[in-house]
Amino acid sequence: MKTRPLGSTGLNVPVLGFGASSLGSVFREVSLADCVATVQAALEGGMNFIDVSPSYGETLAELRLGRALEGVPRESYLLATKIGSYSEPRGDYDFSKASTERSVEHSLKRLGVDYVDLIQCHDIEFADHDVILDETLPTLLELKKQGYVRHIGITGLPLKIYASILDRVEPGVVETILSFCHYELNDTSLGDLFPYFQEKGVGIINASPTGMGLLTQRGAPSWHPSTPAIKEGCRKAMEHCRAQGVDIVRLALQFACDDERIACTLVGSANPANIKANIEHLEAPRDPQLLAEVMEILVPIHNFNWTRGLPQHRDAILG
Repeated sequence: MKTRPLGSTGLNVPVLGFGASSLGSVFREVSLADCVATVQAALEGGMNFIDVSPSYGETLAELRLGRALEGVPRESYLLATKIGSYSEPRGDYDFSKASTERSVEHSLKRLGVDYVDLIQCHDIEFADHDVILDETLPTLLELKKQGYVRHIGITGLPLKIYASILDRVEPGVVETILSFCHYELNDTSLGDLFPYFQEKGVGIINASPTGMGLLTQRGAPSWHPSTPAIKEGCRKAMEHCRAQGVDIVRLALQFACDDERIACTLVGSANPANIKANIEHLEAPRDPQLLAEVMEILVPIHNFNWTRGLPQHRDAILG
C-alpha cells in the first residue's frame, strides 16, 4: 500500500490505516476471534498503522488488540493510542500528570508492547487547555525521553482546538493531529487548515471518511449527532451511487486517501471482510465523473456540521 510521511515525525504511514475502536464492541458485540482475524487482515493488506484508545470499550479494544498482535514483529507495525478520555458515555476525562502517567503505563501492558509510536491527547475539546499545556504535554515529553512513547499528537472534533494548542507550544512538541468527520465528501472544512498544519510541521491523520456512517449504504445510525439535512443530503448521494452500481464507501475512501496532504485516513471494523473490501475500494479505478456528480448533489449541505465539547472549544454551527 502507498505510504506518506507523517509530518516531521520521520514515520511513513499507509494512506489507509486501521482504527481499532470496533474491537471494543462499541458498535456491536464482537468476539476475540473476529478481532484477531480483522487485525490480521489489516496488516496483510498493508494497513500497518493502528490507532486505538483506552476509552474504546473501556479498555477492551486495547486488550483485544494486544491479543491480536501477539507474535507479530513489533517493527512491522506502527501503534498509536491515547490518553485523557476513558469512558465517553460517562464523560470520564482526566488530563492530569498522574492520570497521564498511569494511562500510558496501563496501555502498554494491555497492548503487550514496550512503547507506542504515537501517543495522543484524546478529545481535547473536553479539556482545560491550560492543563494540557502545563501538565499533559510536559508529562508526555518526559515519557518520550524515557522511550515509552515516540511521538505526541492531539485529537478532537472541533477545528478551533488545534490552534489553541499549536500556537502555544514550541515547534515539534505536538507532531500530529487526528481529526474526524471533517474531510469527507460532504465536509472538507479540515482542508482550510492544511496550510497551517504544514507551516507547523504537523502530520494530519483523518478519521471517519464516511462520516461515522453517513456515507454508507446503510446510512447514519440512530445515535448519529448530525442534522436531518445532512443525513438527507448524504442519503441522496448514496442513492445516486447505488443507481450507478457503486458503493459510496468506495468514493469516500478514494476521495480522502487521494489527497496528498493527508498522511493517513483511518477506517474501522471488526469484520475482516470489511477490511478487505475497504482495501479493494482503494485499489479500484477512479470515476471522476461520478465523483463530480456526487459532489454536486452534496453542495447544499457542504461543510454543514455539528460540534461538541466545552463551550469555549466548540465550533460555530453551519447548517
